[in-house]
Amino acid sequence: MNPFLLVIILAVVEGMTEFLPVSSTGHMILVEKFIGNTGLSKQFMDSFMIIVQLGAILAVVIYFWDKLTPFVKTKKDFMLRMRLWVKVIIGVLPAVVIGLLLDDYISEYFMGNVFVVATTLIFYGIILIVIEKFHKGDGKINTIGKMSYKLAFVIGFFQCLAMIPGTSRSGATIIGALLLGLSREAATEYSFFLAIPTMFGATFLKLIKNGLDFTKVEWQLIGVGTLVAFVVAYLVIRWFMGYIKKRDFVFFGVYRIILGIIVLGVLFIH
Repeated sequence: MNPFLLVIILAVVEGMTEFLPVSSTGHMILVEKFIGNTGLSKQFMDSFMIIVQLGAILAVVIYFWDKLTPFVKTKKDFMLRMRLWVKVIIGVLPAVVIGLLLDDYISEYFMGNVFVVATTLIFYGIILIVIEKFHKGDGKINTIGKMSYKLAFVIGFFQCLAMIPGTSRSGATIIGALLLGLSREAATEYSFFLAIPTMFGATFLKLIKNGLDFTKVEWQLIGVGTLVAFVVAYLVIRWFMGYIKKRDFVFFGVYRIILGIIVLGVLFIH
């Protein structure tokens, strides 16, 4: 397959799935595996799968800029923004510590493992459906401002579950937030905000380990992929924020289960 067509496909998948509770990494691994030989080095593909997330991060920053920017007119608003960012930083601490400790182990034993992706898709799909059955979307905490620092830290541990491919970073965070009393909208927003330092950190770590020794064509592939991921992610975020105001996450749970079963079936046949 043409390398540029491949990275565009992967970037579209990344943009569509990064902020939905369906696992972007899991989808990208599945796409790469079923496409077969890409003609690109494993080191480049490992780096690309992480770096392309920068486009999706930028989409979050721009979409939620009014809620995230520290450049506000009043001292009161400035302090509210600072409290929000403190909660985000506190929430990302568990992922920083556990990620640094387990990154090599996870990369060696889980990344690229289609069976792991399939089983985690199914498992967390069931969890989403079960939680929605009892949660009803009426969490007592309907804004991030009402969330305590302690709660932000605990939710951060749920995000660590997504280190296993197929789990979904947003899905794990949303599940944790719903269980701890947040409304769907507050849980989703906090999940998006946590993605900013988490994904920047993951990208930085991957670049340190793999280096920046890319060819001119590889840099072009990264640029195209990042741009496509940004555009697609922005459109998906805008749609998803409207979706959760009227509907629950059951659809995504069912989708995960069906996809996981299909993947297991394909693995069994082959």
